[in-house]
Amino acid sequence: MSELIFLVEEDPEGGYTARALGQSIFTEGETWDELKKKVQEAVACHFEGEAERPTMVRLHLVHDEVVCL
Repeated sequence: MSELIFLVEEDPEGGYTARALGQSIFTEGETWDELKKKVQEAVACHFEGEAERPTMVRLHLVHDEVVCL
């Protein structure tokens, strides 16, 4: 696997949540920098061997906003 994509959403209570697409990996962080570190740690724990580990992780941020007219 060369790339792993995480769907990142802003948590209503603050911070961010991240869920990997196609893998059972979930993590969260209070800041964007903390989330990136936690994603790296979660991926390292999930894929035991370095050969199995993806070479790139993409964080896809989803931001919903309602604009009233």
